[in-house]
Amino acid sequence: MLAYRIESKGADARIVEVPTPTPAEGQVRIAIKACGLNFADLLMQKGTYQDTPNPPFTLGMEIAGVVVELGPAVSGLEIGDRVAVYSGQDGLAEYGVFDADRAIPIPNETSFEEAAAIQIAYGTSHLALDHRAQLQPGETLLVTGAAGGVGLTAVEIGKLMGATVIAQARDAEKLAVAQAAGADHLIDASEDLRARVKELGGADVVYDAIGGDVFKAAFRATNPEGRLLPIGFAGGEVPQIPANHLLVKNLTVIGFYIGGYLRFRPDIVRNSFQTLFQWYAEGKITPHISHTLPLNEVEHGLRLLKERKSTGKIVITP
Repeated sequence: MLAYRIESKGADARIVEVPTPTPAEGQVRIAIKACGLNFADLLMQKGTYQDTPNPPFTLGMEIAGVVVELGPAVSGLEIGDRVAVYSGQDGLAEYGVFDADRAIPIPNETSFEEAAAIQIAYGTSHLALDHRAQLQPGETLLVTGAAGGVGLTAVEIGKLMGATVIAQARDAEKLAVAQAAGADHLIDASEDLRARVKELGGADVVYDAIGGDVFKAAFRATNPEGRLLPIGFAGGEVPQIPANHLLVKNLTVIGFYIGGYLRFRPDIVRNSFQTLFQWYAEGKITPHISHTLPLNEVEHGLRLLKERKSTGKIVITP
């Protein structure tokens, strides 16, 4: 089978032919129909992601496909089942072997592409805003990088939870995408973020995927007793948080990493995904996929992601 792999430390990822894997006890083999790309895939290629596996490994963190083989001691799944798996790796390949307890059935009305696009982006926003920040109806939510993979889902879920949503993104086209997802107020990245948010009454919750100066400006525009979620650092700089300002304004900075929950509270992630697939079936959320590409164009997809030329998700179809 074909897979997009990093073969050794420091080597570039490339498409190679490897043996088709066989499931061990408690595992299933899945014919992968779709795999969502994530900013973390770019970090893994540089070896800077917090959960970068040791080479050799196949990139691709979230997949959807069909169960084609059951390993020993697997129950609750059958050959032919349509499932989604947040795998963390091994997704950019024609087949993959995954732990059966991570496989979640996909409703028949959900396409493989949409199932792959829902997991990390929507799961991150749902758990961050609901479980961690406890966003309340009537509060104001500021989302930076609001047209990106996770930012756009934060706009949609924030609105679904009853918040007033301020979306910040880098141009009119991306702001239009955020507005279509439910944003109430739009701020271009060229504007003074702090001043504009303050004009709108400040933010009660900040969902920041950019870091750097954007986080600093959002921090200064947060209302007393506000909560800040540093979700990612697409701008390249990890912000340093002044503890004295936290004290004066009674602010809370909330750490969140969805992959960590897979290790110590996997039930929370699974329950979140089940909720999200139910919301999708009810028409409450609509995954935005800007590009669907075959496996042989995966590097083009990653360039689009790196250069921020996509909106929502990029999905690869092995």
